[in-house]
Amino acid sequence: MKTRSNLHFKALTSQQVVLFPSNIGDRIPSGHPFRIVNQVVDSLNIDDILSGYKGGGTSSFHPRMLIKVLFYSYFCNIYSCRKMSQALQENIHFMWLSGNSTPDFRTINDFRGKRLKDKIHHLFAELVRLMADLGYVSLDIQYVDGTKLESASNRYTFVWKGSTEKNKAKLEEKITRVLGDIDSSIK
Repeated sequence: MKTRSNLHFKALTSQQVVLFPSNIGDRIPSGHPFRIVNQVVDSLNIDDILSGYKGGGTSSFHPRMLIKVLFYSYFCNIYSCRKMSQALQENIHFMWLSGNSTPDFRTINDFRGKRLKDKIHHLFAELVRLMADLGYVSLDIQYVDGTKLESASNRYTFVWKGSTEKNKAKLEEKITRVLGDIDSSIK
């Protein structure tokens, strides 16, 4: 194999130790969605979750960090605790959100299944409300895609406009009820 003398490559620095490590937050755009999740979760009231911790023994991962990881995982369509744990070790956004903490999948699953069992719906509704207050989402307009797709299993089944409007009304009623519950609990 013949080599050329005019070839030049950038230095490979993957094994190089640096004196001052770089800030991973500097590598991510300021408007990235994980920053929104971080901001909104920081403003959530989690006193009822904190009161469930007894203290003593070994230290626990902070529940606010675990909530951030859960909500951002859901945002990224990651629902498996094993995949969340893997993302905490491999994905720069998850690393930043968790402060480089790496809870294993059992810890994430126990937190979601035991500590947030009856609280996750309330937290998620509060998250949506805060995002609406900050202008990231709108609860005023809801769009329904009216695309009709033919299926091989039953080619005459379509979702009709009346059905979508009925479901939209139910959804709006549920959102109103949830937001009313949030308002009364805040007062």
